[in-house]
Amino acid sequence: MKLLPLYLCLLPLMAAAQSVAEYPALVPDRQAVNPEQWVDSVLIGDHGLPGPEDEEESAAERRYSRLAEEDYREVAEELGVEVAAIKAVVDIEAGAAHQGFWAPGKPIINFDLSMYRRAAKKYGVNLAKAQKSSPVIFARPNIRRYGSQQAAQQARLDAARAINDAAAVEGTFWGMFQIGGFNWKKLGFSSPAEMAEAMSRSEREQLEIFARFICEFNMLKDLRNKNWLGFALKYNGPRARSRGYHTRMAKAYARHSR
Repeated sequence: MKLLPLYLCLLPLMAAAQSVAEYPALVPDRQAVNPEQWVDSVLIGDHGLPGPEDEEESAAERRYSRLAEEDYREVAEELGVEVAAIKAVVDIEAGAAHQGFWAPGKPIINFDLSMYRRAAKKYGVNLAKAQKSSPVIFARPNIRRYGSQQAAQQARLDAARAINDAAAVEGTFWGMFQIGGFNWKKLGFSSPAEMAEAMSRSEREQLEIFARFICEFNMLKDLRNKNWLGFALKYNGPRARSRGYHTRMAKAYARHSR
């Protein structure tokens, strides 16, 4: 699918967007290392992303390469924000690697068990039966078995999708901006699966979904004005202040503004 043009988010209709509280961005996974965080940034360095020393990418892999400056600039211009402001958000959500994929076609994810349980109930999944047939879903990510944090999270997601695709997608935070799958309808997708497919295409598509997200949930003004506390409270939830997300974004912005 093609997302709606970004300029539409500049229209007064933005004021009619539903409250973020109706679609809570953060539902803590009780088994996560950092509860109430969109992505496990402590372990993000161990997600299996290739480093600069790796061999030259194949044609297929280049599709998932890092965003070019031109990508940041084009989307920033459409939103009326600074490139450094967008990169500040990436610093917090994707970590120093600034990448949206841990392997070709595999976006960075955070499978949130609490969020999944809620979605599974909505879709009529028998959780007791699921726990017996697919215990990997409910266990802590097994890095030793799967080799990396992201591979372990992927195993949980794959098992959950095999039971009920929609519930699994809604219970996961996706891509370099860690946007919850439960936002699929507000972001203009026809199904949770379509959102997951879009997140799996390219970092550029992840960037455009992020742009749509901050417009839809009334965060654009905060990002334009570098109101880091206001932005973080909407994007990361009520504990953003105590966790210092706003001060970290401000510092990241200062670094990228040099």
